Amino acid sequence: MPTIISMLITAVYNMADTFFVGHLGTSAQGAVGVVFALMAIIQAIGFTFGQGSGNQVSRLLGQRQEETALRVASTGFFTALIAGAVLSAAALLNLDALVRSLGATETILPYARDYTRFILIGAPYMAASLVLNNLLRFEGNAFYGMLGIASGAVLNIALDPLFIFVLDMGVGGAALATIISQFVSFCILVAQCGRGGSLPIHIRYFSPSLSMYRSIFRNGMPSLYRQGLASIAAICLNTAANPYGDAAITAMTVVSRVTAFAGSALIGFGQGFQPVCGFNFGAGLYGRVRRGFWFCVRVSFSFLILLSVLGLVFAPQIILLFQKNDPDVVAIGARALRLQCLTLPLTSWVILTNMTLQTSGQSTQASFLAMARQGLFFLPLIWILPRFLDLWGVQLAQPIADGFSFLLSVALGTAFLQKLSRLEAQTDAVAPRQPRRL
Repeated sequence: MPTIISMLITAVYNMADTFFVGHLGTSAQGAVGVVFALMAIIQAIGFTFGQGSGNQVSRLLGQRQEETALRVASTGFFTALIAGAVLSAAALLNLDALVRSLGATETILPYARDYTRFILIGAPYMAASLVLNNLLRFEGNAFYGMLGIASGAVLNIALDPLFIFVLDMGVGGAALATIISQFVSFCILVAQCGRGGSLPIHIRYFSPSLSMYRSIFRNGMPSLYRQGLASIAAICLNTAANPYGDAAITAMTVVSRVTAFAGSALIGFGQGFQPVCGFNFGAGLYGRVRRGFWFCVRVSFSFLILLSVLGLVFAPQIILLFQKNDPDVVAIGARALRLQCLTLPLTSWVILTNMTLQTSGQSTQASFLAMARQGLFFLPLIWILPRFLDLWGVQLAQPIADGFSFLLSVALGTAFLQKLSRLEAQTDAVAPRQPRRL
């Protein structure tokens, strides 16, 4: 439950800016979608070091190697902080070129520039916060991570209307509200480390070395591929929607936020399974990993079926929550949302398979699956389909990519489940027989 709540709150973070900025006009709301690609890069840094160190920490704790786990956790945290600072400095020096490369039109550009400037200031601690949240979760203390995320989200929702409307800061006010709330979350997450049996983060445990980074990157590469390609995919989606005007960019931005919110509960549910998977895989309890996986698939698939039906029926009303002033945005967004809902339940298997492979140390398979949706399928589709189907092609690219990703994940997931069964059989064969109870 704490990881589900954390992910839902994270989705609210993203939706709050889209909702409030929507009152400023279509171009202003489109700027939030343009800057999403930059946010994905920051998240790529955080998730790479957070998942990379967290996955390893959970297995090390399952093997009772607390000292090594402590060094891995501290190294992941401080490296993400440094990497975020480097990204921020480099991007601020080339702000206009960056915003244009993210897919901004001439009318969106001024809003996107204001929004991006503030987001870059908060990039270091935004990336480091993701590392802390992942570490707390993989250590089995997701509740403490939830406290930090929830506090920042509540603050963000309160500050958005204050900065945007009362102080008349416009789009820049939305970004300022975001980085202030993210900083509050960061401080709370730092304070939670060391509580409830979680590992304390300290500079003296920072142990950068080639072998340490090799291990972290091996475990974190799926997250880097997934988030990095999400950034590229967002840029390509904005570029593909560009010929159809600001309304198309804004509509796809709203749909992306809505589907991300729908999928956030699934991701949170899967994140709740990850420490269970990591601890038990590290302890050699392969049967529990396999049974836990199937339980998660059944529950999440049923949940997404329900959300998909609601999305299909109430698509126009959902889009109207974010954009009431532009009927073109509503029309384009409602059709795109309904198409997304057709394949949304399939993502339950895709995401849970990817998480299980990554947490179990199957980095090659996990990395390939993480790249598949955005890189192997979506990027070619978003380049080809609009050439033949115009705006329909833009709207169809994501659901078709989801379908292909599902087919690939079925093959990879089935192979790994068979491997778990073989490992379980081998473990049972060498385990000492217990005396029968009378």
